[in-house]
Amino acid sequence: MLCALTHQSTICITVGSTNPVKIGAARQALSLLFPDAEIRCQGIHAPSGVAPQPMTDEETREGAINRARYCAQMGQENEQLKADLYIAMEGGVDLFDHGAATYAYMAIIHNNELSIGRSAQLPLPGKVYQALVAGEELGDVMDRLFNTVNIKQKGGAIGLFTQGRASRESVYTQAIVLAMAPILNPELFA
Repeated sequence: MLCALTHQSTICITVGSTNPVKIGAARQALSLLFPDAEIRCQGIHAPSGVAPQPMTDEETREGAINRARYCAQMGQENEQLKADLYIAMEGGVDLFDHGAATYAYMAIIHNNELSIGRSAQLPLPGKVYQALVAGEELGDVMDRLFNTVNIKQKGGAIGLFTQGRASRESVYTQAIVLAMAPILNPELFA
């Protein structure tokens, strides 16, 4: 059985952020999955319920889920925010055996079902991680380190550390595509 979205000519998405990188990633991911559909994508401010810079895997995942659930709730309360998919992303940092890294969780709600995915992770230098432990946000640390302005709404740390070969949007796009697997194959994930 194919996903019901496959037959739709228009797919509406509400993204739990007004950040153009996150909105662009959601639009791009759904365009890849449904190339014949018109993708209508809007972003709204959705509270994460976690720290501005999540510092653990659990906190990062919780932030994405909270944002997606907020979007779904707003879709039930406001016809203009009603969507086929509610997508939220939360970037976080954690210290692993191999060192500090940043990554993001994707939370997608479709027909009241939640699907979770996680992006690849980007290793971080120790001095960047220490600044985050001290309370700074990754975007601010990167702006200072690379003399950029508001990098989190552009290529992000990923773009800076990969010399533009990857970007925050490209990594988030891939993670959303992967997180869509249960939605695309409902009979296998039932």
